[in-house]
Amino acid sequence: MIEPQTADTRAVLAPSDGVLSPLSGLFQTLTRFGKNKPLGAVGGMIFVALVLVAVFAPILAPYGAKELLDTREGKAAVHIAPNSDFYFGTDHVGRDVLSRVIHGARVSLYVGLGSVTIGITGAFILGVSFAYAGGKADMIFQRFVDAMMAMPGLIIALAIMAVLGPSLNNIIVAIVLGLVAPVVRTVRSQVLSLKELDYVLAARAVGAPSSRIIFRHIVPNCFATYLILATYYLGFAIIIEAGLSFLGVGSPPDVPSWGGMLTIASQSHVKIGPWVGIFPGVAIFIVVLGFNLLGDALRDVFDPKLRGR
Repeated sequence: MIEPQTADTRAVLAPSDGVLSPLSGLFQTLTRFGKNKPLGAVGGMIFVALVLVAVFAPILAPYGAKELLDTREGKAAVHIAPNSDFYFGTDHVGRDVLSRVIHGARVSLYVGLGSVTIGITGAFILGVSFAYAGGKADMIFQRFVDAMMAMPGLIIALAIMAVLGPSLNNIIVAIVLGLVAPVVRTVRSQVLSLKELDYVLAARAVGAPSSRIIFRHIVPNCFATYLILATYYLGFAIIIEAGLSFLGVGSPPDVPSWGGMLTIASQSHVKIGPWVGIFPGVAIFIVVLGFNLLGDALRDVFDPKLRGR
């Protein structure tokens, strides 16, 4: 005879809400985001795919990024068109293009995340601090920003790379210095409008300290701006890295980067092996498009002015 389950028995047999609730809540949030913002979900999947490809590049790549390959007949696999052995073909020295594209995702992700983490966060803090402080400090700082904005970011990056030399860390430094000025100007313009709103004036009237006003009232309302700038400049950093590598002042020649592969394609007769430049170019296009789609969707979700649309 089966004994009826008591309340204590059901409590033991039931799954733990503390374990399943966060996971189910996250799944529901992602599902709702995918239904409301399908293009943003596509951008998110592209970003996740880039991370997975970069992390598991040694496992996913069929060959080494610097490995010189031979055909089945024992000849050097130079400019072999895409086939069942080399899905993306080979380059001018017999390296597998697919393997180099996969390993190039590591370079793009490293440069993009490094530039955004340092540059966008630092510029965001500077923009919020000086805009809220105002006065002579803000005026003097804005003159430096105006001087930096007088030159395009790519020109600043080229000048810095010419001095520091080719290196991935030097690329990050060059990109950070190139994007500080426009990010500071964008954040400053929003902070100047926020600091004059009624709830900020009321917080001042009741004697709230500046740190509380900034972190409780200013920064949360600038979070959407931070997200859209971060996702936009992720793609921007990848394009700058590819451009610097294409011009020969970016990543070292032995580092498999998408921009460096485009340089090789331009120097080794595109008519002979067009696939050498097509596949890294398509990779750059897809990744940058994914970041832009994700950034637009996140802005619509987190920005109170756009949340109802």
